[in-house]
Amino acid sequence: MGYTLLFFFILLQSLNLFAISTTLKPNFYSHACPKAEFIVKEVMKKAMKRETRSIASVMRLQFHDCFVNGCDASLLLDDTPNMLGEKLALSNIDSLRSYEVVDDVKEALEKACPGVVSCADLLIIAARDAVVLSGGPYWEVKLGRLDSLTASQEDSNQIMPSPRSNATYLIDLFSRFNLSVQDLVALSGSHSIGKGRCFSIVFRLYNQSGSGRPDPTIEPSFREKLDKLCPLGGDGNVTGDLDATPELFDNQYFKDLVNGRGFLNSDETLFTNSITREYVKEYSVDQERFFKDFAEGMVKMGDLQLGRPGEIRRDCRVVNSYRPRVEVLFETSNKKG
Repeated sequence: MGYTLLFFFILLQSLNLFAISTTLKPNFYSHACPKAEFIVKEVMKKAMKRETRSIASVMRLQFHDCFVNGCDASLLLDDTPNMLGEKLALSNIDSLRSYEVVDDVKEALEKACPGVVSCADLLIIAARDAVVLSGGPYWEVKLGRLDSLTASQEDSNQIMPSPRSNATYLIDLFSRFNLSVQDLVALSGSHSIGKGRCFSIVFRLYNQSGSGRPDPTIEPSFREKLDKLCPLGGDGNVTGDLDATPELFDNQYFKDLVNGRGFLNSDETLFTNSITREYVKEYSVDQERFFKDFAEGMVKMGDLQLGRPGEIRRDCRVVNSYRPRVEVLFETSNKKG
């Protein structure tokens, strides 16, 4: 009987700690952690005061997380001797940043509500707040995600696009996740805030498509500016503004694309491609429409889930360790006979 009860107890522990995520819904933490969203926003405000760029970096973590096996915070896991995670994947290494802001948010949440709010939900809330704090739209987030138990660098390498990607490739990629052309263009508007590295555009300036010449779609005076910022053979980690108002979430990004002043190849190609061009033109003159479509796109992207087993991590960088707890329970039961 003792072993049967022990097995049942361990089974209940497993069901609780490795449960399949429930249906996402607003106000998921209204009872278990009613101040969760307030806490996230306050930490994000402090991060913004320290470095404005940091919250733009946090916002982009949602895209890089959700496209790889769903929104499960797998992106946040550090490598271990037995697992190569996503942080050093081709599209993430030396590109994604501000993981320490996520650490600060998680620490504040754990202090208020230990073991309640998942890192996956944290990213969704923080991405929304990054937009709002930068002057963009507010939207109600759906919550209730679990954190993944593993991560895969290989999966990230196979899925995530590079700054060299063109609109045709991006349309196909987004369609795999049931995201429309409209979603693609609207969500690309996340580049309304933040900066990009010279490494990501040097080919556009000096060897577009192997031609040995600059990308002809770049407006001449803007190309001269980029040439000075990113000289051939220069420091690839130097950063440039993704649009003319990098600290304000607005529709300037689309105005820049219309005028040939997109920073990344994957940005400017949205205007040169006939399928995506009309959305770029529309958003460049109608900021309200852009805000509406962006918010809807973020919600749709946040719905991406595989339904794999998960947990609520205590530290977003590492999977919780439950095995020692189970072993201790088993050994204690044996001693009691």
